[in-house]
Amino acid sequence: MKDKEKLIRYFEASGNGEEARRMIDLAEQVQAGRPYRVTDFMSPAGLVIADAVKANFGGINIISSGGYEGAERLRVAFVDPHFQGTVDLQIAVLKVSWDPRFRLLTHRDVLGSLMGLGIDRTHFGDIIVTSGGAQVIVDATIADFVIQNFTKIAMVTVTVSRMELSELQPKEEKIKEVRTTVASMRLDSIASSGFSTSRTKVVEAIKAGLVQVNWQPAKGPAQEVKEGDIISLRGRGAGTVISLRGKGRMEVAEITGTSRKGRTGVLLKRFI
Repeated sequence: MKDKEKLIRYFEASGNGEEARRMIDLAEQVQAGRPYRVTDFMSPAGLVIADAVKANFGGINIISSGGYEGAERLRVAFVDPHFQGTVDLQIAVLKVSWDPRFRLLTHRDVLGSLMGLGIDRTHFGDIIVTSGGAQVIVDATIADFVIQNFTKIAMVTVTVSRMELSELQPKEEKIKEVRTTVASMRLDSIASSGFSTSRTKVVEAIKAGLVQVNWQPAKGPAQEVKEGDIISLRGRGAGTVISLRGKGRMEVAEITGTSRKGRTGVLLKRFI
């Protein structure tokens, strides 16, 4: 592969160097004759890396899925374009049930107990918490192990069974539309409007590493964003004293035009 080390160094700058190495290795295996190779589950940032790897390899396709449309954690397959068979992403979904009186169990509780079984986070996709249970997307190769060994979350007894992917009920995501005008498409300006947070606090959050653009660390407050970009704002970082009301995720959905005073109209979609 041309510029292999250059690509790895690029992603090392954002802390994703090892993930880039693993994907390059999978792509090289396909180039050497494998019909397809599949990654572990990863954040949407992984798709950015996969696209970059594909662009640097001639004649390799990629497909991705997290088990349902809109999934956050995904698996990616690098596929030989001549392969005519079915690409098995090895995705299974498990139904975890508990007494609904323990409705305060959270996503963190479920994930923490699963990882307490000695299974790495990369083997789990999205976890959708419902009333009295959760739907857990997993690597199909560990599904039986989880069914047999996942019996408690904290002190709460749980039961686990298989579900069909077609039975999965994703949590409905609410969207708040924000229409605003900005002097420029600077990240700090857009994020301040979309998250209803002062520009000063947004700048502090960017400098603290709490803001991402398309699941990559923000380059700085002056970074230009464009239509289609996804901006993510995390909560407090370790050692920070930044208090942010608007943490979450939003899309720069549309640039609606320019006002007479030269300000840019923007439609932002904030996911609640």
